[in-house]
Amino acid sequence: MAKSRSALVVPSIAILLGFALGAAVLLATGRSPIDMFYAMLQSVSGKNLRADTFNPRYIGEFIVQSMPIMLTGLSVGFAFRTGLFNIGAEGQLMVGSIAAVAVGLWVQAPPVIHVLLVLLAAMLAGGLWGAIPGFLKARFNVHEVVVTIMLNYVALYLNNWAIVSIFKSVDRIKTEVIPATALLKSSALAALTNGSRLNWGFVPVLLSILVYWFLIEKTTFGYSLRAVGFNKDGALYAGMKVNRSIVSSMIIAGVFAGLAGAVITVGTFSFGRALPAAEGYGFDGIAVALVGGNAAIGVFLSGLLFGMLKAAQPLMQSQGIPKDIASIIQASIVLFIAMKYGIEYLMKKIRMRKPPVAVEEVES
Repeated sequence: MAKSRSALVVPSIAILLGFALGAAVLLATGRSPIDMFYAMLQSVSGKNLRADTFNPRYIGEFIVQSMPIMLTGLSVGFAFRTGLFNIGAEGQLMVGSIAAVAVGLWVQAPPVIHVLLVLLAAMLAGGLWGAIPGFLKARFNVHEVVVTIMLNYVALYLNNWAIVSIFKSVDRIKTEVIPATALLKSSALAALTNGSRLNWGFVPVLLSILVYWFLIEKTTFGYSLRAVGFNKDGALYAGMKVNRSIVSSMIIAGVFAGLAGAVITVGTFSFGRALPAAEGYGFDGIAVALVGGNAAIGVFLSGLLFGMLKAAQPLMQSQGIPKDIASIIQASIVLFIAMKYGIEYLMKKIRMRKPPVAVEEVES
């Protein structure tokens, strides 16, 4: 009971400290933290408290910003739960995006079937990309952090080469528009949120969260993966297939990240894009997984938190607040999460200093 309570209290304290530090930075630079909090509230609710107006477009963009980092958070979190550190969610996302573009442009199918094929192709590509560090870890004990970091750069240049050379981009920036049958876009959702980019991508995201929870918490397969993560030697002694578990874990982590690439490509946008650098979704996923405690509901809630910070950046700039303050808050929250044992130690000291509750003896 105490452990589960600590799992909720420590992230909450870290989040509060992160926002407090962000507010302190603003005060030190002569800006008002109130404007920052107003911008964040507007990005989540669409309500402008200063002008007393409501615009649902902000809500749609907030959800759009949250979806891919939830999926990369699931990717990183799944690897964490099984004793692995997946730094390669960014690359797996890009490879998933390439597969989504290929199936979207080259395959002809009815609307719903076409979208499903796009999503499945992206998940398969991400899973195969994740299998590479998994295999190298299992077969040659090559550390997955090194391999995944290197593969992120390979995926970036592979993506840009594919956009120009395979998909024949004319402007060398983006592909031709993907047919509507392969898109997650919805005119109804866009109209509901005043022209935002909100799309049906939230459906596979929510399903992924449920699958993550069920797989990790309710299946013997998930138990064996967690057992390998807790103690590889003990799992091997118990007769578990450790190498297979390592590869399987990285494949599943890659599947989640690959799906994020599809949600971005055929949901937020309608084309493949050449990228000058990594966009940071994979690294945001690390923060989301850490703050969420690698649990399904935790990743969902922390994904909303970091999605809010991303969505609030344009509003902050309109108030004269540098958008980098959101990055400062995000980094601060991760820093305080990393100080988990220090926070728990302080909490223990505070509890020990509380005077004991006097109990009156009742005379018989």
